[in-house]
Amino acid sequence: MTTLPVRRSSHRGFSLIEVMVSTVLVLVGLLGVVTLQTRAVQLSVSAEDQLRASLLANELAAQMWTARTVSLPTTVTDAWATRAADAAGAGLPNALATVTVAGNTARITVAWRPVNAPASQARHRFVTDVTLP
Repeated sequence: MTTLPVRRSSHRGFSLIEVMVSTVLVLVGLLGVVTLQTRAVQLSVSAEDQLRASLLANELAAQMWTARTVSLPTTVTDAWATRAADAAGAGLPNALATVTVAGNTARITVAWRPVNAPASQARHRFVTDVTLP
């Protein structure tokens, strides 16, 4: 009885390397997806804040049109500014809302800083002008 010599395969351990490389590729892909999701959430919050600022400014502009004057009583503008600064309600985080009247034009400004933004970061701003004839 003759025995054939046993050949060692040159592909030994190749499947393990394939599994490790595919695992790394999947992890890189998942990290990319998580990063994209995080950025999408940040942009969504930013868009929501911008929309809220425009709605707050529009609310005051509508009151001006209804009263047919850009010079509203300070009680009205102060209440509006307080509501704009109430982030727990319908306001914005770290908000500062102002109204400047010059002649028959009022400039409504709503500025805010996102919750996790550092104090050194510039505020986001929404500015609109209301001119009544």
